[in-house]
Amino acid sequence: MTDMQSAARAFFTFPTFAVAGASSNPAKFGHRIFAWYLAHNLPAVPVNPTCSSITVRRKTFDTVASPSKLEDPKNTGLSVITPPPVTAQLLREAKEAGVRAVWLQPGSFTERELEFAVREFPGAAVGGFAEGTVGGEGWCVLVDGDAAISAAEQERGRGEKL
Repeated sequence: MTDMQSAARAFFTFPTFAVAGASSNPAKFGHRIFAWYLAHNLPAVPVNPTCSSITVRRKTFDTVASPSKLEDPKNTGLSVITPPPVTAQLLREAKEAGVRAVWLQPGSFTERELEFAVREFPGAAVGGFAEGTVGGEGWCVLVDGDAAISAAEQERGRGEKL
């Protein structure tokens, strides 16, 4: 298992998830990724400072404005679908709030943000083009999430601590 595969597995050991950049617009990846969490029956909170709620799959969800507003940041994995300058600030806020795992979606980072994430969220930062992804755009929850969930479930089934 590669380091990034291990990080993806660790990401899905968290009981709750947040999606920074979540949107009501079905054409946006923030919408698609939030919908992916819902389709997998994973508890997810939309993070969007520009609106108080979003609608996905005909249901309305209240948003939080930043990672610092999450109910339990230490037990929340944060998926990031924002432009790199926003991602840089978001990662700093997430670290200060106590978030311990992040998944940087393709297009949400430059090398600078990825390096920060890998350094500040050790063993639980997913992103980039490291070996193990099956997608041509890099590590993406829409493409690599199912395998990461399966790996996390297998580890839990063996009683191994991640």
